[in-house]
Amino acid sequence: MILLALAAAAAFQDTAALDRAVTAFTGRPMGAEGGARAALDPRLRLAACPMVAMSWRTEAKDAVVVTCTGPSWRLFVPVVAAPRAAAVAPAAYVAPPKPAAPVIRRGDPVTIEAGSDGFSITREGIAMGDAAPGARLPVQVQGATKPVQAVAIDTGRATLPGY
Repeated sequence: MILLALAAAAAFQDTAALDRAVTAFTGRPMGAEGGARAALDPRLRLAACPMVAMSWRTEAKDAVVVTCTGPSWRLFVPVVAAPRAAAVAPAAYVAPPKPAAPVIRRGDPVTIEAGSDGFSITREGIAMGDAAPGARLPVQVQGATKPVQAVAIDTGRATLPGY
């Protein structure tokens, strides 16, 4: 009976030996910063392994991976993390920029300009909305059934997009 118990005990991996191997791998004692958080549970019944391999789980070194390739098993041993740096103070509040004042107001007469190298066309119209420089606005042109979309340039001046 005693021989059977000893044979059964030898068939399982010694968790205390794994704890010592993890301590040697991390170079830090158990419970210390950079060392294993706690000892492995001695109730683990892992198949005995002639040679275990160890590696870090990530570059953050947050856990040690203990691997056995003979009888295939793998353990993740959590490591005590270094204290985090103090939180960075949030950036100071910056108020959003005030919108630019409109250079064209609803009902203003507007000269719409369009052209490129070698030619230029202008047309008169009435603004149907307010617009700051660079903003779009509808302009009603006499004789047109629909308003024309224009981009405000300056007081009373707009251009057609793309020209």
